Amino acid sequence: MTKKKTYIDLFAGCGGLSLGLFNSGHWNAKFAVEKSPDAFKTLEHNLINNNNHFDWPNWLPQSNHDINEIIKNHSDDLKGLRGTIDMVAGGPPCQGFSTAGRRNENDNRNKLIESYIKFIRLVQPKIIFFENVKGFTQKFDKNKVKGRVYSEYVQNALKRGSKNLDATGYDVFGKLIDFSEFGVPQKRTRFILVGIRKDISEKVSPKHFFEQISERKKEFLGNKGIGLTNSLEDAISDLLRIEETISPDTKSFNAGLYNKPNSNYQRLLKGKVNTSIPDSHRFAKHNPRTIEKFQFILEYAEKNKTLSSEIKDRFNLKKRTIIPLSGELPTPTITTLPDDYIHYCEPRIFTVREYARIQSFNDWYQFKGKYTTGGKRRTQEVPRYSQIGNAIPPLFGEQAGIVLNSIL
Repeated sequence: MTKKKTYIDLFAGCGGLSLGLFNSGHWNAKFAVEKSPDAFKTLEHNLINNNNHFDWPNWLPQSNHDINEIIKNHSDDLKGLRGTIDMVAGGPPCQGFSTAGRRNENDNRNKLIESYIKFIRLVQPKIIFFENVKGFTQKFDKNKVKGRVYSEYVQNALKRGSKNLDATGYDVFGKLIDFSEFGVPQKRTRFILVGIRKDISEKVSPKHFFEQISERKKEFLGNKGIGLTNSLEDAISDLLRIEETISPDTKSFNAGLYNKPNSNYQRLLKGKVNTSIPDSHRFAKHNPRTIEKFQFILEYAEKNKTLSSEIKDRFNLKKRTIIPLSGELPTPTITTLPDDYIHYCEPRIFTVREYARIQSFNDWYQFKGKYTTGGKRRTQEVPRYSQIGNAIPPLFGEQAGIVLNSIL
């Protein structure tokens, strides 16, 4: 057997990309950098404690970390990893760049780009795999003087390297990819950038990644038994609210039971899970008026589009985004807010497990922490819905892992 390649997962979240790389069979992780204790608990439970996917170094406590603290306290340790790390994967949090929210050039999270570049220069991996939102490629046009296209800035910084840190530059190439074209039942377009260290890039171009992942997707998904495109119904129709029981982790709520799988996508993600209660399949408690409102919207509103002003006025709805979904198509990009969407055929919002299916997490992957949160706590806490909404779909991560391994 060939030795597995080694990577570090930066801004790892709950582990969507690491799960994909784990599933590819070609990669082992050194460590993950994730600031949120909630998201880290999920990653730790599934990929560190239960699957030994990480070979955690002694100099770094096995817990959640801020990237800036690691750079400040462990620069020499990071430099000491040179020559042992094949890839650094992951991209900084996207909220400051996202066109779905309030794009803000001065958002402190945007400064994590500088931390990311410094981390790369310290470790000097052979390959970089970077992901961010579509807005990362768009100029901040409210401030014409300072306006910056961050994707160009990152690419230029990575190409340059650093004399101070004795760091080689990278040949880089990035483009937008719609994950719904790679088997994920969700139209989710993200900016993917691949960098190859200049002493290696004479042999292979970063463009090769994008050519290969497109060429291989049909065979990959065919081997999985699923099509290039999967609908919302393909993803979650075995999780309909037919039979239910008391939620195992929150006794005051009800949870759904598995129904018979109706698609190969469902069979693939359920795998060998043999429990009758899916993890995190807890139903929201809607009051009768909300159920009545959702039922009306399901019957009369246009699917996969935000509600018309007429329907909003009818129910005096002030919320900007409420989208009733079609079962026959992939969903629009799911966010961290579950009440943005109405289930395709039941008058309710999605469960966490349905969210996970839409993002292509395996059913054995269990989520930790609160289900949801609100108010000021939203800025500190990362509950289960947010963990999933922020993740890279593991099904795409798996395909990326196979191609990145072949490049090396």
